[in-house]
Amino acid sequence: MKQKKLLAAKLLGISRTKVRFAPDALEEIKKAITRSDMRGLIAVHKIMKENVNQHSRARARKRAQQKRKGRQKGKGTKKGSKYSVVTRKRNWIFRMRVQRRFLKELREKGLLSPQNFRLLYEKSKGGFFRNRRHIKLYLQEHNLVQKGQK
Repeated sequence: MKQKKLLAAKLLGISRTKVRFAPDALEEIKKAITRSDMRGLIAVHKIMKENVNQHSRARARKRAQQKRKGRQKGKGTKKGSKYSVVTRKRNWIFRMRVQRRFLKELREKGLLSPQNFRLLYEKSKGGFFRNRRHIKLYLQEHNLVQKGQK
């Protein structure tokens, strides 16, 4: 019977442990020799696949629903490296946009001369400033603001 089970498993494309024989058809199964005999028994459901236990998706659906609401998205949930959520390049882009916007505001208000604007813009592009506050500090230390301290 071990060989019959193996043959049936190969035909069904499953593991030997998942093959079930109908208890009333054991004699017929013993007589079956060829693959076509086995196929016939499979067709009339004397040999069948055992139902495979499937994983429940209920918890996964519940978690997905909570995530749609914005829950369970904290730092403890994140997987991957430090930069897998927001890449270094994205961080750089955000930083540059903030710094450039700030410098343009100062220029429009007339607090920066074109020469100083150019100097600070290039320093910013070179990664000299960490953030907007750092630019303010630099302006105060080097007295680059024209009229009224910013």
